[in-house]
Amino acid sequence: MHLCEPLLFISHKENTMSTFTETKVIDQITVTENGIVLYREATRILKDGEQIAQTYHRTSLTPAQDLTGHPANVVAICNAAWTAEVISAYQAQVAEQRIV
Repeated sequence: MHLCEPLLFISHKENTMSTFTETKVIDQITVTENGIVLYREATRILKDGEQIAQTYHRTSLTPAQDLTGHPANVVAICNAAWTAEVISAYQAQVAEQRIV
């Protein structure tokens, strides 16, 4: 999970201070039958510890793709899923689709 610096907001109506925090977490990882790894990163906005908003960003990774810059837990899944056989089968599938 990735935590960002809290933001402080002062409500002029109630003269109280609220703390806003943004967190990012990988909340879904899926491996398809042909070895493609799909993952979803949720960005959550919290006000005083209570979630008030959420957005998603989805990413897909193909077998043997460069994993530089991707989250460690996603890289671990890719390394486990992408056996030599999976990579070879995926590359053959892509080559076959180019011919047709």
